[in-house]
Amino acid sequence: MNKLDRRARAQILHLLCEGQSIRAITRLTGASKNTVAKLLVDAGHACAAYQDKMLRNLTCKRVQMDEIWSFVYAKAANVKGAKAAPASAGDVWTWTAIDADTKLIVSWLLGARDLDAAMAFTHDLENRIANRVQLTSDGHAPYLQAVDAAFGGEVDYAMLIKLYGAAPEAEVRYSPAKCIGARKEPKSGNPEWKHISTSYAERSNLTMRMHMRRFTRLTNAFSKKVENHAAAIALHTMYYNFVRIHQTLKVTPAMAAGVTDKLWEMEDLVVMLEQWELANFKPEYQFVVRQYAIGKGHSVSVMWRGGEVDSVFGFQSENEALEWIKDKSRAWLVENGKKN
Repeated sequence: MNKLDRRARAQILHLLCEGQSIRAITRLTGASKNTVAKLLVDAGHACAAYQDKMLRNLTCKRVQMDEIWSFVYAKAANVKGAKAAPASAGDVWTWTAIDADTKLIVSWLLGARDLDAAMAFTHDLENRIANRVQLTSDGHAPYLQAVDAAFGGEVDYAMLIKLYGAAPEAEVRYSPAKCIGARKEPKSGNPEWKHISTSYAERSNLTMRMHMRRFTRLTNAFSKKVENHAAAIALHTMYYNFVRIHQTLKVTPAMAAGVTDKLWEMEDLVVMLEQWELANFKPEYQFVVRQYAIGKGHSVSVMWRGGEVDSVFGFQSENEALEWIKDKSRAWLVENGKKN
């Protein structure tokens, strides 16, 4: 397979970050579907690792939390009848926390909308913030226990509980119930009343839906694998935090938060990906010379990346086995249809 150059990889990733589907990108760039999908997954791993390292000791003052719904393979109600549905099929929620001042996405988590996910999410958030912070969430009950467990009494926390009326009958299928008001409820510490809000978190959710095709409702662009879903979210947060200039701030959220002092370009993201690939490189196969446990002689074990092992026997000495690896292993790989 021909490896894409840096410019081509940057173009594909940019298209992904601006809401294009994988199939649309194959039409626009000529790259294969598998190439685009693999680049997405690799970039997602790299972006998640980089942000996990960099988004630490943040001095956030006000953080808003929310959850956004999507699904993998099939909606929860349809999983039972879906053909060959994987264990990860069904509804999936992305928990997000955004700094209300810098607009930095501080933390996110992919999971169910339950207490276990809330616990993991709030503990991760607490580990990233260096000071006392004011938190606001919606009225989702698991937040109460999760915030208390993660922050103890060292937080100013409030819920913004929205009040809903019935949606018009003609809009029931496509629209949520109409919000007719909201109630502010302080839960811990002394949160400032005027800053009890989830507006930025909700606007961030809209940005996610606009910039990730798989989040767009009423299409067939939904995620088929949870791994690809997670990769897309990690790539989006990297693009949002480090590359895309915020219209109000005139800088990126990462710059506003002091995480970086430069405006990233897409090629900078590709360079970061290349560094991750180099650090996590695993060869397609490895050769291991082994001495027979019984009798005299040696064998060569061919250990494939996927975990399979093939063996070549009949070498009288270790040197003979090493010579075979040097001079004849390539022909053996070709003959067995496993040329790298």
